[in-house]
Amino acid sequence: MNITLVRGDITEQRVDAIVNAANSSLLGGGGVDGAIHRKGGPDILADCRALRASRYGRGLPTGRAVATTAGRLDARWVIHTVGPVHSTAEDRSELLASCHRESLRVADELDARTVAFPAISTGVYRWPLADAARIAVETVRTARTQVEEVRFVLFDDRAYEAFAEQLTY
Repeated sequence: MNITLVRGDITEQRVDAIVNAANSSLLGGGGVDGAIHRKGGPDILADCRALRASRYGRGLPTGRAVATTAGRLDARWVIHTVGPVHSTAEDRSELLASCHRESLRVADELDARTVAFPAISTGVYRWPLADAARIAVETVRTARTQVEEVRFVLFDDRAYEAFAEQLTY
């Protein structure tokens, strides 16, 4: 698998699947989630509502992943995953790793070969950037998957540098 880094907007990526750092409601929100829903349009929200009406009536559990259409995005699918809120009292690292593993598992089910990830849980969920980068890169590197390219799309220089440092190890 090829792991690449891009400084930019995840909604601008031309890939098979874009991973959404979703909230458990699947109904949109702020940050990456809001940007994906706004740019992707109403078809994504319609699919998310259908998921809530069927399998995920209580919302998508943290660490799990599910796919919808990508709507107007330049991708085939959006893979929604719910990252954990960072805690100094409880180690939730495995949940963050699970977001990446589960997203790749869903990508394999879809036969997706290129997948773009944001820096999951590093926004309002307050996960320290360097630690999130370590967990993300390590998990992706060791995942058993048919995905050929994982692209971490990072919004700013600070995030890009944190992920770049992990790729040098």
